[in-house]
Amino acid sequence: MTAASRPRHASVFDRLEPLLARVAKPIQYVGGEVNSVSKAWDAAEVRWALMYPDAYEVGQPNQGVAILYEILNERDWILAERTYSVWPDLAALMRQEGIGQFTLDNHRPIVAFDVVGVSFSTELGYTNMLGAIDLAGIALHARDRCEDEPLVIAGGHAAFNPEPIADFIDAAIIGDGEEASLQVSALIRGWKAEGRPGGRDGLLMRLATSGVAYVPGFYEVEYRPDGRIATVTPTRPGVPERVAKHTLMDLDAWPYPVAPIVPIAETVHERYSVEIFRGCTRGCRFCQAGMITRPVRERSIETIGAMVEAGLRATGLEEVGLLSLSSADHTEIGDVTRELADRYDGTNVSLSLPSTRVDAFNIDLANELSRNGRRSGLTFAPEGGSERMRKVINKMVTEDDLIATVAAAFGNGWRAVKLYFMCGLPTETDEDVLAIADMAARVIETGRQAAGTRDIRCTVSIGGFVPKAHTPFQWAAQASAETIDHRLHALRDKIRGDKKFGRAIGMRYHDGRPGIIEGLLSRGDRRVGAVIEACWAAGGMFDGWSEHFDYDRWVAACATALAGTGVDLDWYTTRERTQDEVLPWDHLDAGLDRDWLWEDWEDALQERPVEDCRWTPCYDCGVCPQLGTETQIGPTGRHLLPITPVSR
Repeated sequence: MTAASRPRHASVFDRLEPLLARVAKPIQYVGGEVNSVSKAWDAAEVRWALMYPDAYEVGQPNQGVAILYEILNERDWILAERTYSVWPDLAALMRQEGIGQFTLDNHRPIVAFDVVGVSFSTELGYTNMLGAIDLAGIALHARDRCEDEPLVIAGGHAAFNPEPIADFIDAAIIGDGEEASLQVSALIRGWKAEGRPGGRDGLLMRLATSGVAYVPGFYEVEYRPDGRIATVTPTRPGVPERVAKHTLMDLDAWPYPVAPIVPIAETVHERYSVEIFRGCTRGCRFCQAGMITRPVRERSIETIGAMVEAGLRATGLEEVGLLSLSSADHTEIGDVTRELADRYDGTNVSLSLPSTRVDAFNIDLANELSRNGRRSGLTFAPEGGSERMRKVINKMVTEDDLIATVAAAFGNGWRAVKLYFMCGLPTETDEDVLAIADMAARVIETGRQAAGTRDIRCTVSIGGFVPKAHTPFQWAAQASAETIDHRLHALRDKIRGDKKFGRAIGMRYHDGRPGIIEGLLSRGDRRVGAVIEACWAAGGMFDGWSEHFDYDRWVAACATALAGTGVDLDWYTTRERTQDEVLPWDHLDAGLDRDWLWEDWEDALQERPVEDCRWTPCYDCGVCPQLGTETQIGPTGRHLLPITPVSR
C-alpha cells in the first residue's frame, strides 16, 4: 500500500515496529493488553483519542482515563483509544520516518480522530501535550486548525485553570468527565449528521453555548497597565459569561472501571482501584482537589463490593486500592474493609488505602488492611510541621494526636511510619519547618517505647507548597525556591545532627525550583502560553521527571516570551494577590463562593479553623446551592454477602 492510498486512520505499526529495537523500553509502544478494546473504524460515528501526557508507565494506571475509556467504548457509536507521551528517543526516529503520534490500541494516527482528549493531573504535562500535538501533525495553535483536524479538549484537575494553554486547546471540560464526555460526543454526532453546519467554528459554538465545555477562543482578555487582568468577556452571542463545572451525582450508577486494562509493561501502580467516594469537605486550605471536587458523594458498600469482585475477575490483580481524597472518612469504611477482608480471607488479595488522616486512623482498620497482605509501613500526612501551621492550613490534628496514633500502631506490630509535609506554606517561618525534626524524633522515641525495640523507622517526605486556583490560598505569595531550599537544608542538618534519633529518621525532598514553574503554570494567564511554547521549542519535555526538568530553560523562556509585557516569573509566583484582582480563572465556576474563599483566606491568617460540613452545619462555601448538588453519605446499614466458590 502506497502512502497516497493508505487510509488516514490506517495503523502505523508496520512502519513503527522496525524502530522499536532502537529505543528504550519498546514494550510500552506495542499495545495488545488484556481488556483493551479494538473497534472497527467505520462502525463508529465519533472517535476519541484519550491522552495522558506522560510516559506509559505513569499514564496507564490513571483512573480518569480508564473510566472514560470504558464509558465511551460501551456505546456502539463511539470509539475510544489511548495515547501516551513518546520518549525523545522514539520521537526523533518517528519524525525522521514521517510517523505521527499514534494510539496504543490500534496504532492509528491521532490526527485522524474527532477528539484528542488530554487529561492533566499536573500542569507540568503541558509541554508534553505540545510535543504530541506537533508530532501528530496537528496545528499547534487552535486558531490555525482546519475542519478535518481533531478538537483538542483538556480535562482533569489542571483544567480548572486552562488559561495558560488557551492558545493550544479548542475546549476544556471542567469537573467530572463521565456525563460530559458523552454530551460532547452527542453534540459531535449531531453536527456531523446535519452536514457539519458552520464548520469547526459551528461545532465549537455548540460546545460553548450548551455549557458542556469552555471554549477559550470565544473569550477576550483585556489587561490593565499594571499587568493585571481588567476583564474576561465572551465575544459571541449565547456564550456564557461563566462556565460551571460538571458534578456527577449518584456514583453507584457509574461503577467504573469495570474491567480496567492490565498493563503489558511495568507501571507505577499495579492494582485494581475503586474510588469509594468523590469529593472532600475537610477544608484543607492548600488542597485544590478537595475544593474543586465538592460535595462528598459516597459509593455504597454493595457497589464497592461488586466493583472489587468484577475488577479482580477481569484483571487477575491481587491488590485492591480503596481510593479517595481521605478514604478513612467513608462513613462505612470499617464495614467495607472488614467485609472485603472476610470475603478474600485466605487468598492473595490485599487491600490498601492512600495516606490516612491521623484523626481517622484506628488499629482495627489497619489490621483489616493488612490481614491478607504484608504489614508494611503506615503513612500519615500532618502537612504542617508545627501546631500553628496546621491551624493556618486547617489541618486540625495535634502532635499529641499523632503520637498517640503511632504509639498504638508500633505497639501492635508496625515498625515504620511515613509522614508527609509541605514547605513554603503561607506565614511559615524557619521554626515551623524545623519542628518537623522534633516531631519525627518524638515518633521514634514513642515507637521504641511502645514496641520495645530500637528497630523503628520514620521517613519524612517534604514537597514545596504551590498555591492553586479555586482555593483560599489562591491569593497567597509563593515562597521562593531559595527560601524552600534554605529551610529544607536547615531541616536536613537538624535531623543529621540528632545523635539520639537522627539515624532512624529518613528525609526525602526536592529542591524548590520545579515548584516555582508549577506555580507559574497553575496560576498563570494566557500570556504564559508563550512561555510554554518557548520552553517546548527549546527542548522542554517530560518536566515532571527530574532528569528532564531544566529550570534554566524555563527561566530563559520567561525572559523571552514575557519581554515587554510588564510581568515576569516572580510576578506570577511570589506576588500576593489582592481581593479585588481579577484572577485568570474567575470566569470558571467551581461552585465555590469567591467571598467565602476570601474569608477562609483571612481565617487562615488568623489561624482560625473551619469544621467539616459532613458532620456540622453548612458553612456556605456555595457548592451545593449554586450547582444544585448535595452531600451523599451513609451509613446505609447494608452489608456484603460472602462469595461462595462454585464447585465444578
